[in-house]
Amino acid sequence: SQTISQNRRQAAKTLEEELKSLVGKMGMPDAVFRIDLNPSPEFLLNGTDVISFQFSPNKGSQFLPIKGIASGGELSRLTLATKSLVASAIPLPTLIFDEIDTGISGDTALKMGGILHDLADQHQVVSITHSPQVAVKADNHYFVFKKIKGDKTVTSVRLLTPEERIRAIATMLSGSPPSESALKNAKELLEF
Repeated sequence: SQTISQNRRQAAKTLEEELKSLVGKMGMPDAVFRIDLNPSPEFLLNGTDVISFQFSPNKGSQFLPIKGIASGGELSRLTLATKSLVASAIPLPTLIFDEIDTGISGDTALKMGGILHDLADQHQVVSITHSPQVAVKADNHYFVFKKIKGDKTVTSVRLLTPEERIRAIATMLSGSPPSESALKNAKELLEF
């Protein structure tokens, strides 16, 4: 248990630094993540450490447990950063992100899309998103839809053509039917 604890302490420092760097790239330059390892008076299932994940989102903010301080957008960024780091350490063939971009928009969403795209160099990445900035970073864009067949609702998935993809992204930007300016913006985002 002492060896495990020592290894955890070393890994915790590295993880803290890497998380700070990644969330900094996603618009949180002053956020700090801290892993507290406190000794337990008794043996636990995984050693003798009581582990607490602490977070300070802004300069001068006190450290508090993540669940008690992080907003939806901050949680999205922390989740993506953590999963990215775990994926590089463990051979995971497929990573699935379901609305990882909740509470995120604009430039931060574009940066998150870039991180997801980078992850796709080493893993198959499936990302369910309503964010056009994330969707434009995909290599392939699938449309998920539901339709009623008889007395059942059936969910289907279809790969979009390049023109359909522009229209789908434009719809995310402005609604259906998409405006001409949204179509133009969708094309610009895809070229970004």
